[in-house]
Amino acid sequence: MSAAPWPAPAKLNLFLHVTGRRADGYHELETLFQVIDWTDELAIEPRADGRIERVGGAPGVPADEDLVVRAARLLRERVGRPELGARLAVTKRIPLGAGLGGGSSDAATTLVALNALWGLGLSTDELAALGLALGADVPVFVRGANAIARGVGEVLEPVVLPERAFAVVFPGVPVATREAFQAPELTRNSLPITISGFPLSGAAGTALPGRNDLEPVVAARHPAVRRALDWLGARGAARMTGSGACVFAAFDDRAHAAAALADLPAGWIGFAAVGLPASPLLARLAAERGTGSPADRR
Repeated sequence: MSAAPWPAPAKLNLFLHVTGRRADGYHELETLFQVIDWTDELAIEPRADGRIERVGGAPGVPADEDLVVRAARLLRERVGRPELGARLAVTKRIPLGAGLGGGSSDAATTLVALNALWGLGLSTDELAALGLALGADVPVFVRGANAIARGVGEVLEPVVLPERAFAVVFPGVPVATREAFQAPELTRNSLPITISGFPLSGAAGTALPGRNDLEPVVAARHPAVRRALDWLGARGAARMTGSGACVFAAFDDRAHAAAALADLPAGWIGFAAVGLPASPLLARLAAERGTGSPADRR
């Protein structure tokens, strides 16, 4: 087993605009990804017997449907090496159906880690393209940078974001991404905005740009999400991330974010997180390579 675990960080969508719908049914998006320091962890042991085994993971998710297993098999198929195997021990902290990208991040970490541990030498571009087959959010986690995403989420423009902390609330009711995007009442005509139109710098306490076009749809269909927005909204400017169900508000530091979560209603999960300048996966990869820095990552 590799000595240190591999992190799979959560993300927040600081805004999410649905700008159109393609003929194939996929949606055109414009969204701003912020990596935060709330992570799943994967302990990974490479094997040479062709067996891919998952230990732990999300409760109720069969191993064959888990994105970490699917990612490992896809990577092995991509390089045509059926003898490659791995033991993937997954420690979950990121809730399912929360809009935090936990499954996509787990898949990205699996691709990046096994590419290194199996000695495959695939580039970041190749891994990101492979990850897109698993989910639209996987490429941003593979690349590890905060970014504006367009297209179906695969066209990424790295950005530097101000230091912020976040109070994040999961009201205990998962939301299916497909349900949110297929809702007939969803508005799909938000106008694209150039990067110069986004106030990406400035004080942490300034208002976040844009909005989440999915928020009114999900809040109307899931009263728990509406209650979470109202509850956190009394403490800060609350917004839903992704397709829900988590909501968040930005604060100047972790202490203020944690204070906003006092008296959290029973049955809800809340945590304070800090926005990171880059994914901790990059530092872990650099350590595996023995470089001490992710600067040489291809």
